[in-house]
Amino acid sequence: MLIDVAPPAASALPLPSTESSGDELFRMGLLYSTGQGGAPLDYVSAHMLFNLAAMRGSLEAKVYRKELSQEMDPADVAEAQRQAREWLSHG
Repeated sequence: MLIDVAPPAASALPLPSTESSGDELFRMGLLYSTGQGGAPLDYVSAHMLFNLAAMRGSLEAKVYRKELSQEMDPADVAEAQRQAREWLSHG
């Protein structure tokens, strides 16, 4: 018997809606950057959310995005940016 187990990141938190405010996106980014509130510790997702929040006017998100990117591998930063563009294209 096979047991289908979904990866934890896929079901941890719902994706932000296209109507999410900059503050809501920033708060979600905080959850992923710290691994709290049911979110896995995921810097790529956190960076993506901070990027989206910054685009929606969150000044705090700009600061956190910059600090986080300095701790990330450049390839992971590029992936976070790709995911943000993809999210925007579906909105």
